[in-house]
Amino acid sequence: MKTTIDIPDQELEDVMKFTRAKTKREAVNLAIVDFNRRMRMANLIRHAGTCDNLISPTELQAQRRQS
Repeated sequence: MKTTIDIPDQELEDVMKFTRAKTKREAVNLAIVDFNRRMRMANLIRHAGTCDNLISPTELQAQRRQS
């Protein structure tokens, strides 16, 4: 999708430096992908420990040995 956006020059320079991107487009895409990945991880962390139906690693190993 083509979009026109106004990104502060210093912020874009920093993204290009940190990502080692060669183009502005690559830098923006990498920043978006990284942001989305971090948000997905944050959502998973928020839900960590909320499911009571999980088996422990010890129980999993015992089931694997039985197979």
